[in-house]
Amino acid sequence: MGKFDGVLLVSDFDDTLYGPDLRVPPANVEAIDYFVKGGGTFTVATGRAHPTFAPHAQCVAINAPVILSNGSALYDFRAGRMVYETFLPDRAREDLQQVARAIPEIGFEAYHHDDIYVYQPNAVTRNHLGRAGMEAAEVPIGQMPLPWSKVILQQKNDVLLRTQQYMLERWGDVYEVIFSNLVLLELTRKGSNKGGMVDYLVRYLGMDPKKVYCVGDNQNDIPMLARSAIPFAPANCAPEVKDWGARVLCSCQEGCVAQVVEELARIYA
Repeated sequence: MGKFDGVLLVSDFDDTLYGPDLRVPPANVEAIDYFVKGGGTFTVATGRAHPTFAPHAQCVAINAPVILSNGSALYDFRAGRMVYETFLPDRAREDLQQVARAIPEIGFEAYHHDDIYVYQPNAVTRNHLGRAGMEAAEVPIGQMPLPWSKVILQQKNDVLLRTQQYMLERWGDVYEVIFSNLVLLELTRKGSNKGGMVDYLVRYLGMDPKKVYCVGDNQNDIPMLARSAIPFAPANCAPEVKDWGARVLCSCQEGCVAQVVEELARIYA
């Protein structure tokens, strides 16, 4: 029996587990290995879709299906199969055409299986795809194939705040519209968020929801932090996460996830 038997640790990826220097801090790698060898179950919950996270699936000792696309997919990289996936309703294409008319500055990425389509790519789009090492096809919105697992709306923060308000006022019962950072606004089917998929994963694995611990840095992590026995966040987290009441630890680059494991080692001594 290991000290972490029955404990599930779920970490956000970018700027929580994986730093802006495009690596996982060695302290995190070592701590996760220790946690898993002690019987713990570790996975990632990321806004990244399958093609953009797949190159990193072996970066640490992940031993459970990974939550992808901001909670719209659950993929088992060890078995090489999709466990569960939701999609935006087909009406999203028409709704985004309306958004584009109302807010002409907006650009976005739409994810169709392993393909990425872009509308009006801007500096944010290019930086986002460059960091992920991905390419995308630029086509008119009406010609983008369906279904979409998610859409990432991209522009300066003030434009995205207007976009979020516009969409929630009209279609708040249809979509999740939530920030993953200041310049990325994530669109998924209503109910498809990291928190909902953590619940699904707990049931799928047959684990105790009282032994679930989550760590994340941004607004899109709050739904899963709400499921966490202790909600953790790195020091570099967004103000919304601090204001919400997460326990703030050291920064991503200093090994925030390693510090979470240290906390768990004290709890399950």
